[in-house]
Amino acid sequence: MRGPLNMALTETQLDSLVQALRTVLRDDQILTSKTDRYNRTRVPAPFPVHRWAERLPDLAVLPTTTEQVAGVVRIANDLRVPVVPRDGGTGLTDGAAPLRGGIVVDLKAMDQIYELDLENRTVTVGVGINMLKLNEKLARHGLFYPDDPASYPCSLVGGRIGTSGWSLIGSRYGHTRDLVLSFDHVLPTGEVMHVGDGGGGKISKSSSGFQLKHLFMGHQGTLGIATTATLKLFPKPEAELSPFWSFDNYDDAYACTGALARAGVATFAGAVLFDEYKVAYLRRDDEAYIPQPGDVRALVCSVMYGYEDEVRAGGKRLFRIAREHGASYLGDEISEGDWAARHDRYATPLHGRTKDGQVIPMSWHCEDAAVNYTNLPSVSKAWHDIIADLRRKTDVFDDWGMFAYTSGNTGVDYLTEIDVGIWEQRLDDTAWDLWVRAKRDIAAVALAHGGSISTCHGSCREGEVDLVPEELGRGFQVMLDVKRTLDPHNIMNPGKYLLDRAYAASPHPEGALQ
Repeated sequence: MRGPLNMALTETQLDSLVQALRTVLRDDQILTSKTDRYNRTRVPAPFPVHRWAERLPDLAVLPTTTEQVAGVVRIANDLRVPVVPRDGGTGLTDGAAPLRGGIVVDLKAMDQIYELDLENRTVTVGVGINMLKLNEKLARHGLFYPDDPASYPCSLVGGRIGTSGWSLIGSRYGHTRDLVLSFDHVLPTGEVMHVGDGGGGKISKSSSGFQLKHLFMGHQGTLGIATTATLKLFPKPEAELSPFWSFDNYDDAYACTGALARAGVATFAGAVLFDEYKVAYLRRDDEAYIPQPGDVRALVCSVMYGYEDEVRAGGKRLFRIAREHGASYLGDEISEGDWAARHDRYATPLHGRTKDGQVIPMSWHCEDAAVNYTNLPSVSKAWHDIIADLRRKTDVFDDWGMFAYTSGNTGVDYLTEIDVGIWEQRLDDTAWDLWVRAKRDIAAVALAHGGSISTCHGSCREGEVDLVPEELGRGFQVMLDVKRTLDPHNIMNPGKYLLDRAYAASPHPEGALQ
């Protein structure tokens, strides 16, 4: 029987579980050592170091096939043992962090390419494959898979499905939900279903029945585990243009960003607005950016992909718009180099300042929301005020500025993020409580401005998750109904998204493991 929150299995219970797993896995696929378990508790989002042990699974498994995943989940369901899927572990809201022990299903060994269909331009892969490695192989055929998160070199396709991830070039090619055509999915009972638009594996639009594909994306592992996926491919771009412009004030940069997004350029892949706080951070972090002169108060980047002749024509239009808004071009070297290094920043920002101005090592975290263009300035001010208040209370935190990225090619809404430096070695329980309150306030600002708590990272961490029922309304009750129906014993990633409320009479159902 599963014990209270975070209580590990007894030695006898663990032995029984391992014996059951040996019926579907080899011994070398069942990992019980402390090192193996600790390695599968860490995610990039900072957490109090002294509390990492709260996230330890009882064991981890490394399946290589859908059948093995299904077998593991059937055993876990029968024995009432929690299951947490883990792909790249790059998420920022604890989707891959175990909260109730149990089994971490590490999918990184499922990295095969099963089929490459050059005519229909699709590829079917195991969800443990990484986009960078996949694109290295697709490049031989003049194709690429354009799902491009900040964590591109280290995130995996399965994690992108589990979070319904957002792509840096989504304004041109779409985001994960648009690029994943279908996938095989293991339900919490161990049953396997195929999810897509209709029943086909390579169909991009169907009106046959409910649109189930989106239901099984972005659930953070609470409704099962994707195992193989069929992805949409595009011609590898012949040309890329990524101009960066500087501005001496935020308002002109903001207006320029909106104008670029509304320009109707077919090759437009996205625009990014860096605010003054972000520019100030980049000046003092010499690993992240070439310092800008003191009169630079904001930056704007725009990106285009396509054939050379169309990119050249579209680029002329965007350069004209930028000039009309008072922009100064930063030059080819900085523009090309900074865009090429866009994925490096997922790991490199390490420099924060304490109250006395000292620069010290810090971990990085960002809070994201979906915000309409017209509300960006007011949301930006409110968020900076929240972090300023946090900094007045403790030097554990630092404001590293804000980005706003177009989510679509018309610029209707933006992935809006505030980056926060966190001195993780000093992140004690008191500072953590302050951070949770700040996260809740940040989420409340997004909702008050008609936005969504999260564009891509998910909202299942302490703080923002508290407001999910407020954002979704009756829809949250539907989530509870779906969870209870598909996962009657609450084994799939329990403790996430407030879904324990689906089992109000017994939030931690007792199990059969004796």
